[in-house]
Amino acid sequence: MNKVILMGRLTRDPEVRYTQTSNTLVASFTLAVNRRFVRQGEERQADFINIVAWNKTGEFVSKYFKKGQQVAVVGRLQTRTWDDDKGQKHYITEVIAEETYFADSKRDGNTSGDFDSNFGSDVTTTGNDSEFEVSSGDDLPF
Repeated sequence: MNKVILMGRLTRDPEVRYTQTSNTLVASFTLAVNRRFVRQGEERQADFINIVAWNKTGEFVSKYFKKGQQVAVVGRLQTRTWDDDKGQKHYITEVIAEETYFADSKRDGNTSGDFDSNFGSDVTTTGNDSEFEVSSGDDLPF
């Protein structure tokens, strides 16, 4: 099984390109993901993970993700190799995003526009705010 789940902050705005052959949108960005543990007397360290989002996910990312924003990404790990003009071999490991989500809390100044922080790229809106109407918090069953 190849599944990656990450949460971190964008180091820069997503970079958007289109493939030459099929004109498919590709958005690339880097996530700074804090390491879980901190050694005593040291600052928290982060890993910088390259993320690639294709098609609709890439469209969503390019439209709503901005530098510094905290996001969550679910995807798969992929490695590639290629030879440059000088014949030198290059290796890269990246995450191919399959799902993307806002992870900033509303208190942190969510910069995601009109979207709720729980929505991600796999959510589509129909124009209706909700199927359900709730008149007050007292009527909720939980």
